[in-house]
Amino acid sequence: MRERYRAIARVEKSHGRAGEVVTVAVHGLPPLVREGLEVFVVPPRLKGPRSHVVTHVTEGSRGQLVSLSGVGGIDAADALRGRYLLARERDLPDGVALHDAEALLGREVVDEALGFIGAIEEVMVGPANDVWVVEGPFGEVLVPVAGEVVPTVPTKGPIPVRVPLGLVDGGGGQ
Repeated sequence: MRERYRAIARVEKSHGRAGEVVTVAVHGLPPLVREGLEVFVVPPRLKGPRSHVVTHVTEGSRGQLVSLSGVGGIDAADALRGRYLLARERDLPDGVALHDAEALLGREVVDEALGFIGAIEEVMVGPANDVWVVEGPFGEVLVPVAGEVVPTVPTKGPIPVRVPLGLVDGGGGQ
């Protein structure tokens, strides 16, 4: 089976002389860069390492300040600016699928009581939780992405939800 990778961050800029970089999460994902994680730089450079291990992470107001193995100076850090960091899917937390807008668009949503609700048309990123905009037979339904509403996101097939009472016009909900 082929290994699957996911873009998790973009390198915004270098920081300091020690080779640190500032990264920001991409595709609506939460910050996923953590110490010990092996990341792959894309597009890769012609020479030099194509992967690095995260050796230190500090959370900042404008992203994560990250140290990577093999990046020892400002020139090496500058060479990473504008590139993306990928990680193996198996190395990411289980709940990451809840926030991956790219993979969620078009997925069908099925309520335990109401049945087919529709397909995800948009993912709105919020401060407390994301909200899926689902279009279907009930019109537009805004589904809050919270544990009691969206307990799991299977890799394939419809996504089971428990829509709260009153969110679906004409539906009973939970």
